[in-house]
Amino acid sequence: MKKHKVVYRLQRTKRKRAYVTAKREISFEVKLATRLMLDEFYFTWNKNRLEAQINECIDQKDAERFKELSAAYRPYTFE
Repeated sequence: MKKHKVVYRLQRTKRKRAYVTAKREISFEVKLATRLMLDEFYFTWNKNRLEAQINECIDQKDAERFKELSAAYRPYTFE
């Protein structure tokens, strides 16, 4: 694994004491990987939730709700 470089950004404060705070910045690669992972989790969760609701509508024979949920499920079929 590549060694990550830590970047500190020093900021002055407007208080009477003269001290400096340091903040650790997260690299772009970590931000991107995290965002992609969260997007995948949300996609999978929403798809599974819609499938469960559609199956429940089929069991209850609710045609109107089935049409609404199947329209919402269409974008998930183009993988």
